[in-house]
Amino acid sequence: MSPRSNRVATAASAWYRQPVLWLGMAVFIGSLAGCVWMVVLGVRHADTPLPTSHKIFDVPVSSQHAHR
Repeated sequence: MSPRSNRVATAASAWYRQPVLWLGMAVFIGSLAGCVWMVVLGVRHADTPLPTSHKIFDVPVSSQHAHR
């Protein structure tokens, strides 16, 4: 191979010329953006506690002090 064809082959196989890598980066960045968006939505629309006095799914509504 001549040096010119070697350089052309190397440039053609560079990472930024691979469409699968661009697609992978786009999916990765999209999934990160989706995670951030879910966190933002969770902070914006926080769950309000229900007015109840009994246990729900065996979880006490208020904290209990340890018995000594």
